Amino acid sequence: MERRWLKHYPAGVPADIDPSQYPSLVDLFEESFEKYGARTAYISMDKTLTFRQLDRQSQALGAWLQSRGLKKGDRVAVMMPNVLQYPVAIAAILRAGLTVVNVNPLYTPRELEHQLKDSGASAIIILENFAATLEKVVKQTPALKHIVVASMGDMLGFPKGAIVNLVVRRVKKMVPAYTLPAAMRFNDVLDAGKRVKIKKPELGPEDVAFLQYTGGTTGVSKGATLLHRNVVSNVLQNEAWLQPALAKGKPVDQMAIVTALPLYHIFALTACALLGMRIGGRCLLIANPRDIPGFIKDLSKHSFNMLPAVNTLYNGLLNHPDFAKLDFSGLKAANGGGMAVQRAVAEKFFKVTGCPIIEGYGLSETAPTLTCNRADNTEYTGTIGLPVPSTLVSIRDDAGKEVPLGEAGEICAKGPQVMPGYWQRPDETAKVMTPDGFFKTGDIGVMDETGQVKIVDRKKDMILVSGFNVYPNEVEDVIAHHPDVLECAVVGVPDEHSGEAVMLFVVPKDPQLSEQALASFCAEQLTGYKKPKYVRFKKDLPKTNVGKVLRRELRDEALKEIKTTQAA
Repeated sequence: MERRWLKHYPAGVPADIDPSQYPSLVDLFEESFEKYGARTAYISMDKTLTFRQLDRQSQALGAWLQSRGLKKGDRVAVMMPNVLQYPVAIAAILRAGLTVVNVNPLYTPRELEHQLKDSGASAIIILENFAATLEKVVKQTPALKHIVVASMGDMLGFPKGAIVNLVVRRVKKMVPAYTLPAAMRFNDVLDAGKRVKIKKPELGPEDVAFLQYTGGTTGVSKGATLLHRNVVSNVLQNEAWLQPALAKGKPVDQMAIVTALPLYHIFALTACALLGMRIGGRCLLIANPRDIPGFIKDLSKHSFNMLPAVNTLYNGLLNHPDFAKLDFSGLKAANGGGMAVQRAVAEKFFKVTGCPIIEGYGLSETAPTLTCNRADNTEYTGTIGLPVPSTLVSIRDDAGKEVPLGEAGEICAKGPQVMPGYWQRPDETAKVMTPDGFFKTGDIGVMDETGQVKIVDRKKDMILVSGFNVYPNEVEDVIAHHPDVLECAVVGVPDEHSGEAVMLFVVPKDPQLSEQALASFCAEQLTGYKKPKYVRFKKDLPKTNVGKVLRRELRDEALKEIKTTQAA
């Protein structure tokens, strides 16, 4: 297969990367611990964690997990926002030879129960703010034997940690009451682990590092099985691709990476935390990026060179008057991903910061990066760029045949970062892998003669809200359980803040059913970004002659309504 895009790579970006230099992520970590020991690896709430401290604390936590009887390959869930405990937990789990199951801390009990059962997690490390959610499902998850509860102030030292915990628990009342009698405290576990020696497991490229949950291109949430080689490869691909951006301007002793995207999301995990480990970078952890004034205040205290974000976050920053007052002289790279970057946002960001947003594309199944715009671009292209090193991208029709250049087809990809399949779902894996080993992304795109790819449509009904996948089947399944709902259907509609929003069409059983009653019901069952933003009541839903709901007709109806409203 011709890799036409290689002729259009910037100088210094290799055609291929060599993931064999690190048999596992643990080898990559341990090289960095030795090489960068005295450097700051993470900053959170003005508290620093050096590579040496991360080495020691992750060894202690890893040793404790092994002492509990967890064996190589066992799954450990992590349910926390961006706090210092997160990188410690990830490094510990992997160093103990275990598999990380990343969990969105805002999950409802229903969502958490599914993920814990499906992954078979035998342990969880959770921030106390979300422990009440776990309490509601712990009896239904018999495989879960070990619970470690962390507090926001655990790693902030005295007296700051105690003050933070007091404010979080008593003043802001952010920790709902919970009862988990078997749980152990994070700091107690670290202390116990320091008295045990970690046994280094034999890990290789084919061992499972992460189960990254996604709806895939369809249906119920399932775990993308990411091997050590998948994630190592993507870290090296991102590093290679960013070289032209990192080399520009004044040289810096240590790359500073703003880590505002949640670490449970594959974009931040690879492009911030793991890339930072590889290059000896310093990650500034932002626990709540929705607090834009607080986020900007953090940015004002620390120099930064890389700012990965999704379109909605860039837009939120740009619309706050204090963002333009920051010092952008050190900013070398702004990586846009997770959702389409809008032209207006990209142009405004460049005008304010002097740094272009470099848009890329990927999925949980690809660890994540598949393509990216050139890191030396200054103009908005409206494309998702070129395939990154060691990656093949093929645009194919429904029969699996490659289409001519310039014609639309499904974006299919092959490379060392592509997962082998979904966790214990051979049927679902078979749906997304071609006989010649390409992964079918579910997105429709075109490739031009330079190898640049542009997304033109989505093959499936997935809705993309602020970079997060929302699967209509899941939302519909939840709402269909409401006793006053006869039928329902969900579609995505354009939204200026989140890219897309969820619109719900409902046929009520009870004519008294209100939008407010549905909103309350959804709030209990669905994470915020999955909740319908708009609700429309109907007498019936359009269907095919075999009874399948025609979502496309509903989407057209929704778009027509939006256009009419805008015109008025």
